[in-house]
Amino acid sequence: MTVKRNGSIKLWMILATAVIFWTVGTGFLKDLSASSDETYQGLKLFTDVLEIVTEKYVDEVDTGELIEKAIQGMVHSLDPHSSLLAPEAYEDLRIDTKGNFTGIGIHITLRNGFVTVISPIEGTPAFKAGIQAQDRIVKVDDTPVEDLRQAVNMMRGPKGTPVKVTILRKGEQDPLEFDLIRDVIPVKSIKAQSLKPGYGYIWITNFTGNTTEDFLDALEKLESENAPMKGLVLDLRNNGGGLLEESLRVSDIFIDEGIILSIKGRGEGNAKDFPAKAASVKRDYPIVLLINGGSASASEIVAGALQDHKRALILGTTSFGKGSVQTVESLRDGYGLKLTIARYYTPSGRSIQAKGIEPDIIVPFKPLEEPDDANGDDGFVKESDLKNHLERQTKEKEKPEADKKQDRPLKDPESRVNPLELNNLKRDNQVMRALDILISYDLFKNLDS
Repeated sequence: MTVKRNGSIKLWMILATAVIFWTVGTGFLKDLSASSDETYQGLKLFTDVLEIVTEKYVDEVDTGELIEKAIQGMVHSLDPHSSLLAPEAYEDLRIDTKGNFTGIGIHITLRNGFVTVISPIEGTPAFKAGIQAQDRIVKVDDTPVEDLRQAVNMMRGPKGTPVKVTILRKGEQDPLEFDLIRDVIPVKSIKAQSLKPGYGYIWITNFTGNTTEDFLDALEKLESENAPMKGLVLDLRNNGGGLLEESLRVSDIFIDEGIILSIKGRGEGNAKDFPAKAASVKRDYPIVLLINGGSASASEIVAGALQDHKRALILGTTSFGKGSVQTVESLRDGYGLKLTIARYYTPSGRSIQAKGIEPDIIVPFKPLEEPDDANGDDGFVKESDLKNHLERQTKEKEKPEADKKQDRPLKDPESRVNPLELNNLKRDNQVMRALDILISYDLFKNLDS
């Protein structure tokens, strides 16, 4: 897309109109359908309106911006997921799906009016230099920063180039300056944790170009730590999607045969099935898969495939319901076009468009106030509640209760970038319900043995 600015737009309109009249006048369009003629009449109307607005609107307007908004309105009117991507938005999408970017390696947010570090990414220039969580970024290359977009754009750049970051840190009287060299920063989409011996937990935050590889690494580590593996909690809550291919590959890890997904575009011959391939490693342990209203697109593909193949029990609340496939086309001047090209169907032929994946067991999220530990306080009177009870004696000195770390559930965006903590997972009622189901399955399975 070529965007003309200010005075040059008039030349653009004249040329476009001249081409329309030339093609019609020479009979070049004589074989086109009536709908094509209407299209060109619409283009002429567009140039007329644009010229009038440019010349007579009460305030001076940016004609390039008007054209961009007109195209955006046209594409976005098709459906909520088709859109024109401005260069910055297109670059953000590329980073989200590719799985890496070049910069200094920090997660940031806007807090109390300051660009604040959530956490540095381990092994990156920011991490090695000593930038810490809660640091406030006030300057980049001696230029004051006030918003997230500005800070992100200034800190990203080609690999090997220098950048100076100035921060304010609690406890330090003077600002701290860090001279950093930009590097390639991986975007991690996998978090994993052992819940208890034999049971693992993996959260896929989104589907990027390296999700399957990272997922297999995490899964193999959990299988090694928890051998024999008795069950897996697979968390796809708040996973808005990502790359179709990665969702198929993750599903294929647990499905040995049959169809994972079917898609159908416009017209005959635009349908395609994606079959499963027999895995070299047999993984037949039970899976409880978590979803909620933030689970969309690629995450719904995984949930639908594992549910239809009876490979996982789905727990949580109904997913978002995005049953369509988008492609992204590169345009000139750094723009991109995200366009819906097909609808998709689960292995049983279900369309989840505007309906979502319905869980097998509905469990709304409710944070637990206390960790569900092995003691399992059920409200009954215990020995420790009796007056004058004997004190317990231990061989090892324990920390007083008041000194123990009081962990609290993390909130987005912190939960997406900080390491998983078992105590936080124990406060998650959906995770704990999933774990109880897996433990119960193992107990019932072995009743007759």
